[in-house]
Amino acid sequence: MTIRKLQAEETDFLADMLYEAIFVPEGHKALPREVIADKSLSKYIDHWGKDKFDIALVVEADEQAVGAIWGRLFTEENKGFGYVDDHTPELSMAVKTEYRNKGIGTELIKAIASAYQKIGVEHLSLSVDKANNAANLYKRLGCEIVEETETAWTMKKSIK
Repeated sequence: MTIRKLQAEETDFLADMLYEAIFVPEGHKALPREVIADKSLSKYIDHWGKDKFDIALVVEADEQAVGAIWGRLFTEENKGFGYVDDHTPELSMAVKTEYRNKGIGTELIKAIASAYQKIGVEHLSLSVDKANNAANLYKRLGCEIVEETETAWTMKKSIK
């Protein structure tokens, strides 16, 4: 397993990972791929690399890209689902199904936390569906629930 920075020519892979990051409960039909064009989702990858807070890492295994984690700083006027404030980048992550539960998510979170620490960021946030098994990973890695809706948690992690 190798973790590296997303290359400029890999924005299509980032779009694939955005789609993969959409939680679909077991027994439910996946949403159409076009859903990532909706502004509420496309803002997670549109104009990628626009500033230093756009950080994306790719994980490779078996000589192929199998997952990614990326973060972006949102504002009060343009909130993401896991927005907490204008100083906390929001993370998104996806790992291809056959590579899940192998420690890849843990390594991706550690790697992106390190990258954000290097530029002075103190906290990261994310949104996770309560039914998503990844919620357990986030809790185990020190993410705390800061907001709750009927179906999801907004979580925040200190990386100081």
